[in-house]
Amino acid sequence: MNLKKKWIVFFGVIIILIAGILDIKFQGLFFQMLPESMQSFLSDLF
Repeated sequence: MNLKKKWIVFFGVIIILIAGILDIKFQGLFFQMLPESMQSFLSDLF
């Protein structure tokens, strides 16, 4: 992989992580698909 592709992959991973955190924080679709015990645990963290 050249340097340009590595940066694209790096920023893609960062964007996906941020989207996941925001989904948990605002209780989005992914959050609602989780089991109830996991939802309560994540709600306490965020």
